[in-house]
Order: sequence, then C-alpha cells, then structure tokens
Amino acid sequence: MHHIVAVRDTNNHETRVALTPVVCKKLVDLGMQVTLEAGFGERLHLTDSAYHDVGVTLNARAEVLAAAGVLVSLHPPAQDDLAQLPEGAAVASFLDPFRQADLIKYLASNKLSALAMELIPRSTYAQKMDALSSQASLAGYAAVIGAADRINKALPMMTTPAGTIAPARVFVVGVGVAGLQAIATAKRLGARVEAYDTRPVVAEQVASLGAKFVSIDVGETGQTAQGYAKALTDEQLAKQRAQMAKHCANADIIITTAQLFGRPAPRIITAEMVAGMKPGSIIVDLAASTGGNVEGSKADEDVVVDGVTIVGFVNFPGTVARDASQMYASNIASLLEHLWDKESKTITFNLEDDITQGTLLTHQGEIRDERVREAVNG
Repeated sequence: MHHIVAVRDTNNHETRVALTPVVCKKLVDLGMQVTLEAGFGERLHLTDSAYHDVGVTLNARAEVLAAAGVLVSLHPPAQDDLAQLPEGAAVASFLDPFRQADLIKYLASNKLSALAMELIPRSTYAQKMDALSSQASLAGYAAVIGAADRINKALPMMTTPAGTIAPARVFVVGVGVAGLQAIATAKRLGARVEAYDTRPVVAEQVASLGAKFVSIDVGETGQTAQGYAKALTDEQLAKQRAQMAKHCANADIIITTAQLFGRPAPRIITAEMVAGMKPGSIIVDLAASTGGNVEGSKADEDVVVDGVTIVGFVNFPGTVARDASQMYASNIASLLEHLWDKESKTITFNLEDDITQGTLLTHQGEIRDERVREAVNG
C-alpha cells in the first residue's frame, strides 16, 4: 500500500483539491508513489506539469483507480470509483458516515479500509491531521467575508465630513474553531462583536479577541455525573431564547456555527428572532448542511425573510480554495506519514495506535466505530 492516488472530483461546485504539488513532493520524498488523474488540479489552476515536476505520475482515471493503495479524496467517493479499486485498497476522505449508510456498508462488505477524516482524534498530537478544524477555521473567516459582501453597510466605524458611520454589530453564536475565526475576522474589519456559547469557559477566549461574551442567565444548569451539560428545561429554553432575541435584534450580522457530529444541528435562532431583526440584516448559518441552526435556512440557498437574508451556503472553505486545499492536503499527508512504515515502505494499520484506532472506520469487512455501526444498521 505504497501507492497514493487521487482522481478529479465529480462535484462541479467543488473548488478545492485534495492534494497539492507541495504536499505531493513531501509524500514522494518519503518514498510513496503518487499517481493522479490527468487534469487533477485544473480547477485550482494547478497544471499537470506542476505535479509532474515533483515526481507525480499522471494517468487516465481508470488506470489511476486500478493502481490504488490509498485513494485520497475530499468527498465520499462514488461507488463506481470504489468498484475499480484493487482488493485490500484503502480510502482516506471525509466520509460523512452518519448520513452515508449505503457507502459505509459498501466499503465494509467489499473489504475496503476507510480512514474517515471526521474521526481524527481531538488530541494535541493529532492536531496537524485535524481536517475538520482546518476547514472550519477557514469557514469562520469566509462566513464573515461573505456577510460583509452581502450587507448594505460598512463594517468599521468611519468618521467623515458627512457624519459618523456607526460600526456594524456582529453576533457570533457558537465559539468553537469556526466561531473564534469569525470573531477575529469581524474584529479586524472593525465591527463591534458579541459572541455566545453555552460553555462559559470560552468567555476568556472571546475577550482575548476583543469581543464581548454574552452571558445568558437561565438559572441552574449543572452537569451530569459523567460531566455532560444537563439538558435545559422548557422554561430555561424559553429564557434563553428571550435573552438571545435582544442580541439578535441589535445585530446587523449573525454567524451561527453550532454543529453536533452525527446528529442534526441544534435549532438556535427561531423564526421569531429573525422577525425581530432589522431589514437588510444578514444571517450566515454554517450548519445549514446538517439541518441548520436557523429556522428557515436552506442548504446552498439564500433565503430572504422580510428583508433579512439567511445564507445557507455550504462550502465556505471553497471560497478560499487555494488555502483550504493546502491545509486539507497537509492534514492528509500528516495522517499518511503517521501510518507510513519506513522499513517496509508501505502504509500499515497498527490497531494498537490511538490515531489508527480512532480514524479507521472500516477494515477487513467490519465497521469498527460502534456509533457508526449502530447508525448504519438502523
């Protein structure tokens, strides 16, 4: 399994690529053989010669797939492509395992090994492989740029002979990787930024970026014996919504970033909150692909409700495709290097290793992740 391959993405809306020449050189220098479909980097203006110059072989799609040790991809590969892989080959990709039951069953029943990039452990050592975080970080940045592009006002305060323009107010809901980058970007553009998260522990990070952490008092929340936040009562949820509605009404731009792996996104912004916003305001729902944080948002559509635009665009990292591709390719390369056995010059799966253990979703005919196995088997 020393042969790393990738083919052109069949999704015509995708602007990123899974491997860049810089990263391919690193893999080739380690002793891996890299073969790509001719024209692989075209959508990013990367020529075949740019890949060829670093030791990559370019070939027709069928030949590339037939030679695969590990097929690298950004999106879950099509079954037509998987059917052409040799026995015992592996796939490294985002696999969306909870919503791709047929694909996961196919991988397992055809004894293909699958490395799911969503399952990279959240450990310090594995950070350089964490593609969810690298892409979410760029999504947070691009969401603010997208909102700034759509809104009919300037973001910074401006003092002019014609009067003073007040800064735009940005409200970021969910302070994870994407939320932090959204806060930092909105601050750089001169907006007045507030942020909210159900975890008060992030207040310090919000303040360090120059934004104001919104504290919403819903009474005693507490946690379970296992350390999980207790579910809010109906009364507490009503309190939370009432207090959030005020911050929504004051905002010119809202960015929501709350996603739950394997479950639908939590509904945070209600139709009533949207109705209370100023016409011309913008909401960017970064969770639109998994059901949305905003009532009324639709994946890959802009929905206008009484003058408020709800942006459900899914591929925000793709708007900065050059950097997003380089980061994703680097994540993939770090994973492959971790699995690379220098002695035998091959990719090996050591099931005692934490990263392999966590990321290897299907192997030798079985679905190894218990949560995914339960979801796939209904």
